[in-house]
Amino acid sequence: MTVRMDTISAVDREAFLAMAERLFRSLNPAFVPHDDWKRSYFENILENGHLSLRWIVVDEYRAGFVLFGVEAHRFLPRFNGMIYELYIEPKFRRKGIAQIVARQAIQELQSKSPSKIQLEIVEGNHAAAALWQSLGFRKVSERYVLAEKKE
Repeated sequence: MTVRMDTISAVDREAFLAMAERLFRSLNPAFVPHDDWKRSYFENILENGHLSLRWIVVDEYRAGFVLFGVEAHRFLPRFNGMIYELYIEPKFRRKGIAQIVARQAIQELQSKSPSKIQLEIVEGNHAAAALWQSLGFRKVSERYVLAEKKE
């Protein structure tokens, strides 16, 4: 099995958005892509020179994608490495692919000397938590979001 990361380009827009929608639906079955998501999500990623968006290719098959990069610290004159998404299609899971790709993304981020590398995991995603913990990440906070009002 060979695993590599290939840059996702503008011509990959529809294939990427379809896969990203599968990711977000797997995290939240009620996910419905709003017009602004359809119109801007992919373009904003590609236009940001601080982000890397890559296909995860396994033996010539697109098995998923990873999105990572650097962003400015909110209050200090430094920057953080960020891993925003790492998605593996279900039929490619439990084969060590996510760990291979995660290590490659971490290595690329570390080459930019960030003050830290961080990520978020959706509550209840125990497989993701186990992956990142196996790579040395530890839980340092919990993020809360104001619930939407039901009308």
